Amino acid sequence: MRLVRHCGELTPDLQGCVVALGNFDGVHKGHQAVILTAKRIAQDLGVACGVMTFEPHPRAFFNPAQPPFRLTPFRVKARLIEALGIDLLFMQHFDQAFADMTALEFVGGVLATCLGARHVVVGYDYVFGKGRKGTGALLQKAADEGAFGFTAVPPEMAKGGETYSSTRVREALVAGQPSVAARLLGHYWEIEGRVEHGDQRGRTIGFPTANIHLGEYQHPAAGVYAVRAGIDLGGDTQWLDGVANFGNRPTFDKQDQILEVHLLDHNIDLYGRHLRVALVDFIRPERKFAGLDELKTQIAADAQQARAILAARHFPQSPGPMVAVSDF
Repeated sequence: MRLVRHCGELTPDLQGCVVALGNFDGVHKGHQAVILTAKRIAQDLGVACGVMTFEPHPRAFFNPAQPPFRLTPFRVKARLIEALGIDLLFMQHFDQAFADMTALEFVGGVLATCLGARHVVVGYDYVFGKGRKGTGALLQKAADEGAFGFTAVPPEMAKGGETYSSTRVREALVAGQPSVAARLLGHYWEIEGRVEHGDQRGRTIGFPTANIHLGEYQHPAAGVYAVRAGIDLGGDTQWLDGVANFGNRPTFDKQDQILEVHLLDHNIDLYGRHLRVALVDFIRPERKFAGLDELKTQIAADAQQARAILAARHFPQSPGPMVAVSDF
């Protein structure tokens, strides 16, 4: 997949593609329906398929003081989109100038002129342009006038009639329901980042951990999780079973929240490495213990429970999104 950051990078051979538009935070099943619709149309037309997304997320641009909410920072989003077999990813920088662009300017200047889009695909509720005045109706009007083809993809429904949405995924994570989030996403939700030095207290009690700050990621429920930890090997990922705690470690009166990951049955120095952590299931809420002995006993029990949870699922080794074959 080729990454394009501005119009100047678009050579004539890259123009004229089918393009799916959206923020695609999470790349959940509804997003996948939009992107795969674009891919099918591109295949029928014999042209490339592109996805246009926006960084920073417009919500963060307009309200930078709000708590972290991202399901997929750009690196993660790009990997998930690439896994769908897309040719081009257009990363449109979202700044004040772009925020001030009217819907008509976006259609004419970006879609028609910059991209030379052959066909545009959006979700049923997609809006764009200054004041969010651009809608599917405007895109359809442009299509009727011969600017490009246009398809609005109807909502995808989960079992029980629930519409897939990034908001619903966030709600599931906050509620300590990573399995619900995974069903909506079609893959386990992952946190990834550089492993940082911590207090190294875990080593003293026999449970060394790799520590990751979440940054702009949505914070899930504080507590202990069965996880799969993916060690970035540069183009490949080595997946190992693990148990993780997210929270502020009340036993030690810490205030900052971090993700602490302990690899089960492996002792690998991960400092400075890039680590992917897929939340598979929630084990228990975070709580304060009377001392190190009580904490050590509980961590051992958590590790055993994580082993049982993970052993019940079949995980293929894959550089793409982490899934269990039997779950999705």
